[in-house]
Amino acid sequence: MSANESLGLPKGFELGVATASYQIEGAIAADGRGPSIWDTFSHTPGKVAGGDNGDVACDHYHRYPEDVQLMADLGVDSYRLSVAWPRIQPTGKGPANEEGLAFYDRLVDALLDKGIAPAITLYHWDLPQPLEDAGGWRVRDTAERFAEYSEIVHAHLSDRVTRWITLNEPYCSSILGYGNGRHAPGAQEGDGALAAAHHLLLGHGLAIERLRASGSGSPDQQLGITLNLQPVASVTDSADDRAAADRSLLAANRLFTDPVLAGTYPELARTVYSGLTDFSWIQDGDLETISAPLDFLGVNYYFPSNVVAADYDEPDPARRTAADLAFKEVIADGEERTEMGWPVDSDGLRRLLRWLHDTYPTLPPVYITENGRACDDVVASNGHVHDPDRVRYLEDHLRAVVAATHEGVDVRGYYCWSLLDNFEWAEGYARRFGLVYVDYETQQRIPKSSFEWYRRLIARQHAG
Repeated sequence: MSANESLGLPKGFELGVATASYQIEGAIAADGRGPSIWDTFSHTPGKVAGGDNGDVACDHYHRYPEDVQLMADLGVDSYRLSVAWPRIQPTGKGPANEEGLAFYDRLVDALLDKGIAPAITLYHWDLPQPLEDAGGWRVRDTAERFAEYSEIVHAHLSDRVTRWITLNEPYCSSILGYGNGRHAPGAQEGDGALAAAHHLLLGHGLAIERLRASGSGSPDQQLGITLNLQPVASVTDSADDRAAADRSLLAANRLFTDPVLAGTYPELARTVYSGLTDFSWIQDGDLETISAPLDFLGVNYYFPSNVVAADYDEPDPARRTAADLAFKEVIADGEERTEMGWPVDSDGLRRLLRWLHDTYPTLPPVYITENGRACDDVVASNGHVHDPDRVRYLEDHLRAVVAATHEGVDVRGYYCWSLLDNFEWAEGYARRFGLVYVDYETQQRIPKSSFEWYRRLIARQHAG
């Protein structure tokens, strides 16, 4: 794309970047911060590639002025950040840690000074460890604690922040955290993972209720949630593969989109999970709370799901986890993949957005709250980092967004994942998603060629 092309993005369409607290902040014991489940998990041998952890990460806690300047140089409209719950309530409950709030005061004010609108995610996976010790998201009390925490942060920052996201990717928090154990806290459960999914959504709904009722914040505040979603298809038209695709769609999307956007759980859930749970954690009124009207839906998209039927990983139904649904993902030979091993399919984003639009009549406006690509980035002898594959990826996915808007989907903005290379969860520091290269030994930031491409795109969008 040349500097004179805007990709046809709608007028007023926002362009931003995103990060998450545990992935970039470091300073895990600074100013009263308590331990999170990701501190515990990453310090458990064998859980994270390379034995990496987020103790230092990008040291954003101390280097945020430099990072805010990078965003100013990019010209972004908005920055999606997350607040670390353990910085605000080190034990997950009780009064606010004023030093923790003060950090986000400084960060928000620095962003506003540069004309960048903060968009705050209240939960991006760093649950305070004492709450996990008391049952974590398996228990209803954690949803109540989340609502209280959300109210504290909102009351403190809503005079300056208008866009609020309750949860990031509850699928990952529940199914990857409590189902297959790939993410913190590393549990492998059936009922526990499904209860966690429900209580995460309940916490979202309770937080929305409290923030709307608080009376604080500007009249134009926006409240939403971010879900990671996929278009799902069966590889063949066989009955078994089509049934496998239905199970995949349930796990990846409908276990979360149906409660949030339609106030119900899909009937298929009762069948698929019947051997794992009696659903007794659903109480009267929960789904009404979970489906409270939203001002927007955040959508994270990375790759589609193309599946075939497969055997269960665990033959004994009594021992299965919520992640074991008798299907497997198929990537065609020769299909392009990212460094994460994920297939590249930009049109999948258009298909996903169209699926949401066609499935949920009350779909609110959408923001793409994450989209990006891991590449094998290296610093060349001239000090530059050239990442043409990332540029192509971002351009193609933005074109898919434009195509979706032409088909009637109300998409208002796009946040590139990520501003910085960072701690990539179970992959540690082995995968790089950033527009800015981070030398973790020196903490030097080096804008990549994708940074310059995005800067030109934003400038053209603003000029148009």
